[in-house]
Amino acid sequence: MALDDNDIESKDDATQSLAAEFKAPTVTRAYQCQCGRPVFLANSRCLACQTPLGYVIEQLGVVPLQPAKHDGAEPDTFTVFGDTGGKAYRHCANLMTPSACNWMVPAPREGDDPSFNVDGLAPGMCLACSVTRTIPDLTVEGNGDRWLALELAKRRLLSQLLALKLPVVTRLSDPVHGLAFDFLSNMPGAPHVLTGHDTGVITLNAEEAQDDVRERIRAEMREPYRTLLGHFRHEIGHYYWDLLVQPTPWIDDFRALFGDEREDYAAALRKHYDNGAPADWADRFVTSYASSHPWEDWAETWAHYLHMADTADTALSFGVDARNVELASDLFEPTDLWQPEHPEAVRFLDFINGWVRLTNVLNELSRSMGQPDYYPFVLPRTAVGKLQFIHLVIAEQRERGTQSAEAVPEVDPAPEPEHQA
Repeated sequence: MALDDNDIESKDDATQSLAAEFKAPTVTRAYQCQCGRPVFLANSRCLACQTPLGYVIEQLGVVPLQPAKHDGAEPDTFTVFGDTGGKAYRHCANLMTPSACNWMVPAPREGDDPSFNVDGLAPGMCLACSVTRTIPDLTVEGNGDRWLALELAKRRLLSQLLALKLPVVTRLSDPVHGLAFDFLSNMPGAPHVLTGHDTGVITLNAEEAQDDVRERIRAEMREPYRTLLGHFRHEIGHYYWDLLVQPTPWIDDFRALFGDEREDYAAALRKHYDNGAPADWADRFVTSYASSHPWEDWAETWAHYLHMADTADTALSFGVDARNVELASDLFEPTDLWQPEHPEAVRFLDFINGWVRLTNVLNELSRSMGQPDYYPFVLPRTAVGKLQFIHLVIAEQRERGTQSAEAVPEVDPAPEPEHQA
């Protein structure tokens, strides 16, 4: 994107300017080794200086590590680089498996019980691995690569949820409301594995980790977009609806915006797959699938919000400036919001319009490489109000400042039938 001399600013100034426009929940996605070289979310070692790296939940990112030097430190125990006496960590037990997990686990300190283990985590495993209940059969050729792809997408999801201060609780910690992921494969003579959610258990068909399979399904279903991360964000939306909407005062506003979820779910899906989406779906929903049932409208819109927030976080982290771009669509106005009078309405509107500008740039970059549009969607004005609703639900949870299930009302949500994502 060419800039006139008068428009050229320092990277810091450009970032601040875009930040004034983008008011997404922000956490940096630009990580750095102690040597100053950039590192990325999946890295476990700096390729420039060989410093060990790991994702540390307290830091909400990948950080350089150094061997722990305090009294009683065990071998292969680390602290964050430059914090010699700080909290000690060990690598997740899955670091050397095909999933190549680079998340860190709190290590025992001197005087801890020899059977020390962090509550809610599987022995030796991090939070991200502890929510995986079933992995693909690694004796089957190709399943190691599929497992890696699934875990990389899931770790990206969880890192965003933690930054948003949404509750991430394992089934080990809370057998009723905790999360569990089952990565299953189709078996001869058995029912086809459907991607879906049922009271905290998220099932993904491991074949979706294969690009060719996923692309074939995308084309067959005439979807503009189909990714593993998109599946995870959609299914986790169902989970958070059970926790943050259904048992709370938000439910009445949800029904006013999205519709009454008490409508027969199975019948609604059958109608959708038999007859397709209504002719005017693009004027009212983020995707055609969102038109099938209020639950799916919520999950698709929730996933869309997470896509937008994470992409905005990444753009801000790297100083991307989207101000000087010719727009292919009009910007949104306060009248497009659900609650235009809300104290944060102007900031949310800035975020939405910043997203419009950014996606125009991203689409042009994709086209310059002969690739499909990065963002193959057109946001209808009706969906903007639903996005604001989700923004406010998440903002309320952030204000509570907790990742504990104790902040979530004790409920026994009705099981949701498995569905095709």
